[in-house]
Amino acid sequence: MFRLSTKTAMRAGALTIAALAAGSAFAHPGHPESLMTASGSFGAGFAHPFSGIDHLLAMLAVGLWAAQNKRSAMWVLPLAFPLMMVVGALLAFAGLEFPAAETGIAASVAVLGLLIAFAVKMPLWASTLVVSLFAMFHGYAHGSELPHGSSAAMYGLGFVLATALLHAAGLGIGLFAGKQMADKVVRIGGIGIAAVGAYLLAGV
Repeated sequence: MFRLSTKTAMRAGALTIAALAAGSAFAHPGHPESLMTASGSFGAGFAHPFSGIDHLLAMLAVGLWAAQNKRSAMWVLPLAFPLMMVVGALLAFAGLEFPAAETGIAASVAVLGLLIAFAVKMPLWASTLVVSLFAMFHGYAHGSELPHGSSAAMYGLGFVLATALLHAAGLGIGLFAGKQMADKVVRIGGIGIAAVGAYLLAGV
């Protein structure tokens, strides 16, 4: 089974910080950061995952699915998602095209909901790949909506922290409701998430 060592996790965290810092060099060159305070940039980034039902449900779903998979998945999946969100955001900061981002976001809600509904368990490498791919779509959407004149680094830090909190909430719900009837409630919730995802896909 694929496992990340503590040293690897620390390196991944350092790469995240470096990537967020690098993002500020890509975002809106020529506009002084004084146009928006660092706290304002952070607040805008933190609020963004809560601003749409698609982001909110997908991030909760990652935590729920990680709880269903248990073991290493409980920390690998909630770590992989924000890390790959940063990659997607950097693509947006750099002005690169990421085709069908909205479709990918809607699909992430539908697919993650179905994975929860059917309590699908995959090898850790496969579940990490699924989560990472969807995370890039979400990260690109966050990055492409960077407010004019804001700090990309602080904005990115905000949405990464909000994402981590939503993952933790989903993980907590999944672990708390991980027995018998309560587990069925979680799976019914997965059906609801999938239904929202299907509705979003229909509107793309």
